[in-house]
Amino acid sequence: MFSRRLFVKKAFWAGAALLAGRMGWRREGFVPPTSGGHRGYPIVLATWDNRKATAAAWEILSAGGWALDAVEAGARVAEADPSDTSVGYGGLPDREGRVTLDACIMDELGNAGSVTFLQHIKHPVSVARRVMEKTPHVILSGEGALAFALSEGFHREDLLTEEARRAWEIWKVKAEYRPVINIERHDTIGILALDAQGRLSGACSTSGLAFKMHGRVGDSPIIGAGLFVDGAVGAATATGLGELVLKTLGTFLIVEEMRRGKHPQRAVELAIRRISDKYPAQARENQVGFVALDRRGRYGAYSLQPGFNYALYREGQNRVFEAPSLFGR
Repeated sequence: MFSRRLFVKKAFWAGAALLAGRMGWRREGFVPPTSGGHRGYPIVLATWDNRKATAAAWEILSAGGWALDAVEAGARVAEADPSDTSVGYGGLPDREGRVTLDACIMDELGNAGSVTFLQHIKHPVSVARRVMEKTPHVILSGEGALAFALSEGFHREDLLTEEARRAWEIWKVKAEYRPVINIERHDTIGILALDAQGRLSGACSTSGLAFKMHGRVGDSPIIGAGLFVDGAVGAATATGLGELVLKTLGTFLIVEEMRRGKHPQRAVELAIRRISDKYPAQARENQVGFVALDRRGRYGAYSLQPGFNYALYREGQNRVFEAPSLFGR
């Protein structure tokens, strides 16, 4: 029997399908959100005070652009900034004096690309996107990643700035190595975005720990560790001591907690407590920070130690906030 309720329901879904087509939800396999949360769009947040990065992303989002384009554009800002000693050009080198870069990117469908141990290329996040879009693989590393980048038209550059070289020369006097995070209130850039069409994407880029062993790869380019995106649920990214994030698959854990219904803030807190519970001594001496964003536009941020902040751009305002921490407040 054809009821009024059934008629209203069918009319609703027909209208939603028409709107989805007009709004650009046309990528096969992606189902746009249908209720609760559209008021949060668009939104972009990034680890640390990366307001220049969130501004670049917002320029794309505010024009109705794709979240994937936005996070790539934002990460590229940090990669090109010689004053950022932990990302891209200007990044502090390893103990051999070489700048080695890691990056990954992920879209709302779960497509992902990554490069590890990449040298001489200023924008590893863009190479990671090419890996995602132009190869059957997820990760390319070292010389293979460099060869691929050059074949795609990227240019070989010297990424060791004079300031970074001087810092390395000073370090060599004693050659003492301790992976301390937070001294300059920045590290890896992780950036997450939700666009006007409800599509989530994320990117992560770093030059890694200063004066690390040559060949060391951290969490940043590893899907599920430094970054994880599930367009039906949410996204998370990490900063800090990568070894702790790698051993707990922090961002995958956060997204799975959001899948179970947790608010992003509660999810990041659980991931930090997981690190502390499993590795209490290391957790007391090191820093890890997470930011997370769900498909409704809700977000969260949390860290082991005080001193972690994050940039948030929404509703036309680009601001920096201090994240709460396990061992602080």
